[in-house]
Amino acid sequence: QVQLVESGGGLVQAGGSLRLSCAVSRNIFSSNTMGWYRQTPGKQRELVASISSRGTTNYADSVKGRFTISRDAAKNTVYLQMNSLKPEDTAVYYCKALASSLWGQGTQVTVSS
Repeated sequence: QVQLVESGGGLVQAGGSLRLSCAVSRNIFSSNTMGWYRQTPGKQRELVASISSRGTTNYADSVKGRFTISRDAAKNTVYLQMNSLKPEDTAVYYCKALASSLWGQGTQVTVSS
């Protein structure tokens, strides 16, 4: 069973790019606003980007202009394209339906200076 499975994290130099993917079970993906969150040690998870079922997007100020969230209904997948990465973007990234309490395992993103 899929539920939520994040992938695409890794180690990248500052200024580089990564594309995260999140495979989502259809019952969670359909008609739900999906979000990408991130968490660093000692801090709460923060919502960095969201996309509604109709494609309306919202971004945290810290990533606006650098990150792009998208979704592919045919694949039940949510993406996060991250460009111009900064060391402060280092975190574990998770995807979740905003209306659900289910979390995936997350994917680590590390940006070196």
